[in-house]
Amino acid sequence: MKNVFMEGAISSNFIGNSIYKHQTKTSIGAHNIFLGQVRADVIDGKTVAAIQYTAYEDMANQKFHDIREAAFKKFDLTCMHIYHSLGTVKAGEICLFVFVSSPRRKVVFKALEYIVEAIKAEVPVFGKEIFEDETHQWKVNN
Repeated sequence: MKNVFMEGAISSNFIGNSIYKHQTKTSIGAHNIFLGQVRADVIDGKTVAAIQYTAYEDMANQKFHDIREAAFKKFDLTCMHIYHSLGTVKAGEICLFVFVSSPRRKVVFKALEYIVEAIKAEVPVFGKEIFEDETHQWKVNN
């Protein structure tokens, strides 16, 4: 089972290299990418500067694996990558990267939505929003 966690933000170089590896696969007709980015939300007059992510790693990796397997059974996918950050990710940086490929474009749209919604609903990853004044609160998924 693959570990999907990366320490800190997911870099644009990592994302680009992951996508680049697939351009020689001639059976692929479509790719779709979801990039979850930390927002500088204003909550009760305070601006989010970063989110500190923690997880029950073994349980979370199992859930990511289950979601991946379910998506491959449900959709005609050629490949899939899922990566999530742990640790501190600053506003504007990427914390979730999901990449799917398929012979058909409609499949990648449906599959990506299914996967991202399953991640949000089922994976035990928790975010502590760190405000610019260094106070914090636990993030509510929405």
